[in-house]
Amino acid sequence: MTDQADFALTVHRVAVPDPSSNACWSPFSVASALALAREAGRGETRAELDGLLRDFDASDALDVPELAVANTLWADDHLTLNPDFSLASSVRRTAFSDPTTVRKLVNTDVAETTRGLIPELLASPPPPDAAAIIVNALYLKVGWLNPFTAWDTADKPFHAPGGDVDVPTMKVTEKFRYARHEGWQTIVLPAASGVEAVILLPDTSLEQPFDPSLLTAQNYTRLELSLPKVDVRAKFNLKSTLRQLGVERMFTREADFSGLSPDERMFVDDVVHEAVLRVDEEGLEGAAATAITFRTVSIEIPVDPIVITVDRPFLLAVRHARSGAIYFLAQVARP
Repeated sequence: MTDQADFALTVHRVAVPDPSSNACWSPFSVASALALAREAGRGETRAELDGLLRDFDASDALDVPELAVANTLWADDHLTLNPDFSLASSVRRTAFSDPTTVRKLVNTDVAETTRGLIPELLASPPPPDAAAIIVNALYLKVGWLNPFTAWDTADKPFHAPGGDVDVPTMKVTEKFRYARHEGWQTIVLPAASGVEAVILLPDTSLEQPFDPSLLTAQNYTRLELSLPKVDVRAKFNLKSTLRQLGVERMFTREADFSGLSPDERMFVDDVVHEAVLRVDEEGLEGAAATAITFRTVSIEIPVDPIVITVDRPFLLAVRHARSGAIYFLAQVARP
């Protein structure tokens, strides 16, 4: 099994533990974003990412005309960047002191790359002490080499976990690469530019053991294939998933990302991912995006604290921090 497949299946088992739920994510996007974080990491921070990503290399998979990929580093205006960091040509500078604008800029850029399929990757602004965000976004649209005939599509029963439902089901009779082994069937649907869709169909349940060799060992067989149309979208916070897979240090204040900035100590606050996949008679369309948000580590020099005891009448103001508008002003003479 290739390192890419190993990464995909390993993360999938942790990120999508419920076999009865719909889910969609992009191993390519997540691995691409983490690979950039790995390049910025040093010491144990990088070693943990090495253990998860191994020899991930995205270069071969980028040679697809219908694939649009954007890797962007959004960096605070005042953040000193390491000139050796490979994203130097893809840096977008902005004032992270205005988190709302940062969110808007990132979301707009992702929406443009994904042709509007992912309009709001960041659901909320980054934290006030954020200084950088690594973003990977991709969009793919390809047609089948053996397209389904639209007039053969009809509602057919689908045995869902909650009971049978009728869903629009496509149909085609053609030679496809096919394999059957230990309770699983594999069907490979070829598409344009060397892209292919691999259907992994269990005899009973998605929980049954899977032999990864099914991803590579198939012979051409004439099949009458009935396949539901697909439209799946999902969003993940991958922080917990990555921690379960042994990537811990980059989320702590002991993280070392000096490869990104030599002057500012930073750690990863969050890893957010969203993906959508649509499959119909003509082909497939998919989009995904991953954002890794970096926060700064405040270096505090221990000093003796100033002792304050509020033991006499005082005033208390409740205000809006940015505008200074005072919502409440209280005089506390007798608490």
